[in-house]
Amino acid sequence: MMRLIVAAGGGGDAVAATMLHAALYGDEDRAVILTYAWDRLLIDPVPGPRGPANFTGLEPITPSVWTVPAGARPIAPAGSTLPRLAAEFPHTFALIDPHHGTEGLTRQLEELVDHLAPESIDLLDVGGDVLARGDEPTLKSPLADALTLAACCQVNAPVRLLLAGPGLDGELPLDDLRGLLGTLVHTFTAKDVDTISSVLEWHPSEATGMLAATARGVRGTCEVRDAGLPVPLTDEGPTLHEVDLDEAVSRNQLARAIMATESLDEVEAHSREICGYSEIDYERNKAAWLSEQPPAKLDPAGVWTELEQFEAEARSRGVTHTTFRHITEALNLNGSQRDGLRRLLIGGRPEQYEPPLWRITAEV
Repeated sequence: MMRLIVAAGGGGDAVAATMLHAALYGDEDRAVILTYAWDRLLIDPVPGPRGPANFTGLEPITPSVWTVPAGARPIAPAGSTLPRLAAEFPHTFALIDPHHGTEGLTRQLEELVDHLAPESIDLLDVGGDVLARGDEPTLKSPLADALTLAACCQVNAPVRLLLAGPGLDGELPLDDLRGLLGTLVHTFTAKDVDTISSVLEWHPSEATGMLAATARGVRGTCEVRDAGLPVPLTDEGPTLHEVDLDEAVSRNQLARAIMATESLDEVEAHSREICGYSEIDYERNKAAWLSEQPPAKLDPAGVWTELEQFEAEARSRGVTHTTFRHITEALNLNGSQRDGLRRLLIGGRPEQYEPPLWRITAEV
């Protein structure tokens, strides 16, 4: 049997999709995971999502859909985690091309459904921003999820909307999501995380990292992103819920507005009108700022001093954990330094590593 899983926001949602598949379907079948090639700037310094023209080595699966095998490569200066995911997982990773708007993505989905005749179609979102109205003050990245939601509701096939780790993306508070969650489908455990544990050693996703951490029993408050958003790590963190697809569409103003769009530019314009911004504009501005910064130097002695100051300030905010992405930016290092910083910290203080998070120790 074949399963089709659509990673609503790309990035870490694609990693979570592999854990979902193992937990719900086991070894009975294979999965095609349809996902964006849209990584944070520390991986891909080019703002926005990548399309087929940004890769070499893609393989066609339908006229509008290409798969990303392990041998594919993003064309510089672009970057992508998808080829490495394809090398580490047995599933097929297919590329969402959002550049033709919702109509283009709907066409891609319809072609895949006709070609694969999947046993099931799941739309997976980690965190819950797929349920955003669009005017929430904490909402940061609604565009990708709204686009996949708008396309999935137009496909002539049953699609199940699944929400993992409610509140863990730092976009919508858990209290705002509780009343929207439907049937509890599964609660992830440490055994489920084994499926993706090696990938979490290098993949920068914060939401999926916190999903894995809560499944392993980590509790507290995790500070994430460049803005230092506090995310509660609770017993609800590792849960997976089914959500009514029609209800999600009725809530999501952006998804409804972009139903007939034929370009990513149109989608962005609607996002600016409804949400007040486009996250691609944010990436453009941040990329321009980063390009003007001097190259970072990883000075071990200086890192430990700055880390102690950062941890003291984090403790004062009630923070118990953070991500290596957040530490990297808090210490004014660039994305290329993240792996080196991570090795330095884990090597020096292994007792503070609660995979894949960094624990802020209590003040002695």
